[in-house]
Amino acid sequence: MRALFLWLFAALVVVSACGDTPKKDDAPKNPALRAELLTMLKADQEQRTLEAGQEDWDRVEKANTERIRQILDAYGWPGFELVGKDGARAAWALVQHADRDLPLQRRGLEMMRRAVDDGDADPSDLAYLVDRVRVAEHRPQVYGTQWETTPEGRWRPRTPIEDEARVDERRAAAGLKPLKEYLKELRSAK
Repeated sequence: MRALFLWLFAALVVVSACGDTPKKDDAPKNPALRAELLTMLKADQEQRTLEAGQEDWDRVEKANTERIRQILDAYGWPGFELVGKDGARAAWALVQHADRDLPLQRRGLEMMRRAVDDGDADPSDLAYLVDRVRVAEHRPQVYGTQWETTPEGRWRPRTPIEDEARVDERRAAAGLKPLKEYLKELRSAK
């Protein structure tokens, strides 16, 4: 169940992250950091999609979490301007996947909020991180982005969705598809 959820999420992140390549006039200020973030994300995705052994998974997650912490310390949020859209997406995914370090996720969330306000990060990525942190805190989700499968193979939200009647309004404001379409994608990827 966890492996299927993680595989699906990893596949969505990889597809999203690989779609953006910087244009010549949008070149990131720090291409070396961009390249490092993309390499880290690749290692993360390989562990998630290949169902690697727990020891390998732990090693990659621990190294990525420590390195993303150092990056946040040194640069603040690695946004579009610094590392390009794909580098910023990689930074988000690495913070998103640092599930064993909730304080780091909370810190990244606050930094990313400011970056979104400044137009330097993607509001839809922020929505996923908001929900990821809220799920870890055992609080209702805002955007309904975090799902899992039951032992019977049905999809359910990892925590309830706050004010579910208005979730599509919040999703639209963050640039996300309506919840019904998102669930259709989850089910078809199964």
